[in-house]
Amino acid sequence: MDLTTLTPLTVLSDSVTIVQVEQIKIIRIIHEKASAGISLHGGHLVSFKPTGQHDLIWMSDRAIFDGKAALRGGIPICWPWFGRIASPAHGFARTSEWSLLQHRENDRGVIVELGLASSQQSMDIWPFQFSARLIVEVTDELKVTLEVTNTDDKPWTFSAALHTYLKVSHIRDIMITGVGPEYLDNLQNGARFESDSTVLLSDSVDRVYPKTETQIHLQDPGYSRKLVVENDGHNSAVLWNPWQRGSADLKDMDDDGYLTMMCIESSLHASSLETGKALQPGKTYQLSTKLSIG
Repeated sequence: MDLTTLTPLTVLSDSVTIVQVEQIKIIRIIHEKASAGISLHGGHLVSFKPTGQHDLIWMSDRAIFDGKAALRGGIPICWPWFGRIASPAHGFARTSEWSLLQHRENDRGVIVELGLASSQQSMDIWPFQFSARLIVEVTDELKVTLEVTNTDDKPWTFSAALHTYLKVSHIRDIMITGVGPEYLDNLQNGARFESDSTVLLSDSVDRVYPKTETQIHLQDPGYSRKLVVENDGHNSAVLWNPWQRGSADLKDMDDDGYLTMMCIESSLHASSLETGKALQPGKTYQLSTKLSIG
């Protein structure tokens, strides 16, 4: 996503400005190491482009920037649940308005922190008090960290995902390694299968890999690069591509959008809200993903 031509609404520093795309304000970073964009709607990273490289992040050409719908592409923040285990699907964080807490920069890059706190609107959906921070570190690598704190007087459970859409040259040409020896297939009612830890795509995929290696690699010969995904605080990685039929069913995605994207997600996966991660009052949890070119 090219944000460089937009006129700033607000200049925050030499490297950080705020721009607007339709109804959404985006924090734009232009630094000698990389450029990036972070939507305040959803705390949603929409671009990360190391200098001299294609964007690592895929955004749909039909993404809806009305300030209401979840954005298609980027890195959606799925919290306080991941999936369709409650309503709305993937939680409310990805459609909430986040606040800019702080930003700082040096010759290595830029760090931006956003915040989201419980409100009457959130408690009508999920009746617990919380504080969340999103920490986005933009250097020649990208690190995104979701930090959640229980500010209630009782424990609550949650699941989460950093639902990263990676931009690829062509889905049929890429190879993914490091995902581990087994997966749960969401296209086959969660059935468990063994894996050789190498994935080549020829059809839709929606898999939960619970035993990934430290790094997952995506080889992309069309872009002459290897993307390295390193997650932390997770219990699994999710691989997702809807393929042609799935793309056609999504109003905010071109029918051929699946050809240039691949989701490799840092996931704290749970089959229900009740079986999610328990967080005691006053305690904090972090889920992160780091992207780099190997």
